[in-house]
Amino acid sequence: MKRITKLGAITTLLMLLVGSPAYAQDGVSVDDLALATTVLYLMVATVLVFIMHAGFAMLEAGFTRQKNTANIIGKNLMTITLGILVYYAIGWGLMYGEQVAGLFGSDNFFLLGDTYEPDGTLEIDFAFQAMFAATAATIVSGAVAERMKFGAYVTVAIVMTGLIYPIVGAWTWGGGWIDALGFADFAGSTIVHLTGGVAGLVGAMFLGPRIGKFDPQTGKARGIPGHSIALGALGTLLLFFGWFGFNGGSVLELDGMLIGYVIVTTALAASAGGAAAGFYTRLANGKWDVAMTANGILAGLVGITAGADAVAIPMAVVVGLLAGVLVAVSVQMFDSLRIDDPVGAVSVHGTCGILGTVWVGLAATDGGLFYGGGAELLIAQVVGVLGVVAWVGGSSAILFGVLKSMGQLRVSEEEEIEGLDVHEHGVPGYPELQRS
Repeated sequence: MKRITKLGAITTLLMLLVGSPAYAQDGVSVDDLALATTVLYLMVATVLVFIMHAGFAMLEAGFTRQKNTANIIGKNLMTITLGILVYYAIGWGLMYGEQVAGLFGSDNFFLLGDTYEPDGTLEIDFAFQAMFAATAATIVSGAVAERMKFGAYVTVAIVMTGLIYPIVGAWTWGGGWIDALGFADFAGSTIVHLTGGVAGLVGAMFLGPRIGKFDPQTGKARGIPGHSIALGALGTLLLFFGWFGFNGGSVLELDGMLIGYVIVTTALAASAGGAAAGFYTRLANGKWDVAMTANGILAGLVGITAGADAVAIPMAVVVGLLAGVLVAVSVQMFDSLRIDDPVGAVSVHGTCGILGTVWVGLAATDGGLFYGGGAELLIAQVVGVLGVVAWVGGSSAILFGVLKSMGQLRVSEEEEIEGLDVHEHGVPGYPELQRS
């Protein structure tokens, strides 16, 4: 391994020495090369986060019934396509434009304007951030699966990427009032995941549970198994894979030591989350729950996302273990409250998003309560969480409330029983099974 490293270093040095005159003749400076390398790094990260949307599609499809597969896939396709367009037109400007009272941006819509000038990387920064905006929206899809009208979901995706998520981003990453408190959320445990989780929770509450989810006599939750553990597992692993770009790309510069550190904390937290969820369900139920193990992996990822750059490596393992157990407990809690979340999206992204954000205030090596930093950072984290919950909860309640009052939120009982694929899209997800 050392020989390979030495060989790589020597090869790079020779390329620079031999290539320098050519670069000089072409008018390409060292700064130009540095910029191009940074753009390449962000491009790879953008592609990895984009792949996460394939993961969301497969996970949601696998963990729901086959009669709604085309609907799930359709929602995810519309989320990424509309999400990018709406974020380009409106969301980016609200999030990163010239701040108005620390609340929202006021220019740079359609990427026009000169307020945002990060060393010539405007376009690739937008592309990277657009993937995050669509991620916040697609979390809602899982929580409202199998009973929401497709047109209503499209409306939600537009509002999420054009208004709700960008305002959260403006308050935090855009330099707004939450950021001024000292709030720290490296890659979005609150900004992305809690935002999507809260909106998903509100949507699930307005929609009500799926037909047959709760026993009419006892009120206890009934299991409604998804149609494909294989697709669900594939989706989970695609999300795990893409998360290395989600967190690793959030370094935003070629800091090799920090990127490596973030990748390690991300991998360890995800692994601890999956293992904890698997063992917890075995001890609690006597069986190894594959779907909950998958959610445990995602819970660990959400739990480390806020502090992947800030917590010690052992603390990354601890937050993963906590998240793996917490997600299983949270799913049970929402079932007891008769809130139907078919894929556990609220528990994974909402509950564990709060855990990950607060964990920074407790376990950050610089400023965390466990490391002698006092309560200042922890207070900032809690205030940030409360502010985001209030905004997202209130705005999404208005959105879902308007859709419900117009009769445009939930499909009919007949459509739900027969499946959304045929009624909403005119084609079953599995035509051969439909005919048989």
